[in-house]
Amino acid sequence: MTLLVCGLLLFTVVHLVPSLAPGLKTAWLGRLGENGYKGTFSLLLVASLLLIVFGWRSATPEFIYQPPAGLHVPALALIVLGFLLFVVSNRRSRLRQLVRHPQLTGVFLWGVAHLMLNGDNRSLLLFGALSVWAIAEMLTINRREGAWVKENPPGWGTEVVTLIITALLIGVIVAIHPWLSGRPVW
Repeated sequence: MTLLVCGLLLFTVVHLVPSLAPGLKTAWLGRLGENGYKGTFSLLLVASLLLIVFGWRSATPEFIYQPPAGLHVPALALIVLGFLLFVVSNRRSRLRQLVRHPQLTGVFLWGVAHLMLNGDNRSLLLFGALSVWAIAEMLTINRREGAWVKENPPGWGTEVVTLIITALLIGVIVAIHPWLSGRPVW
């Protein structure tokens, strides 16, 4: 469980630096330059994700609650919506008229859905922590950036491409899920 906690802490701290410690980010940029900052940021995130995956896989699950079987389909629907929002965060979409932070909202929905599906200690830690982090990140970004400026919506062809990309991403995740978590999606 220690690796999982360390990975979550590293992930959270690295992401919150730009909002909560702008001086540290400025110093980091001054020492390393833009590419050095981005490279270091990326390496720290990869390290945090590896710690999370290996921490998850090495932790022995202890069940805290039994998720109701009736939540399985709604949880899967939330996960699909979460992945759609994740894709939308990197593309123009009409959903950006409704959701200011699509990627973070997607992470939040993904986390909540996994809490609906899993009742063990490591799930509670991982998905609970990432859901709380997503909300905290949205609040700090809103404070830092101020008013929400909405972009013009794209054409419907762009939306169709977004749905295709989402379907492909879900297919990849379903394929690698057993390796990541030790459990198949279905």
